[in-house]
Amino acid sequence: MPKLKTNKSAAKRFKKTASGGYKRGSSHLRHILTKKTTKRKRHLRGETMVHETDVDRIRQMMPYR
Repeated sequence: MPKLKTNKSAAKRFKKTASGGYKRGSSHLRHILTKKTTKRKRHLRGETMVHETDVDRIRQMMPYR
């Protein structure tokens, strides 16, 4: 059976944690930042966990990570 390719866009967006979950960054923080409040931008800075219903899809896109 041939090797599976890693989806590179997914590999750049998600990082695997030691417990087997995936971390992701927040959206809406790239442009048009002037109309967003400081509080909103501050809360978008951190990383959050990918929802458990999406983990299987990400695992399929990144078979070796």
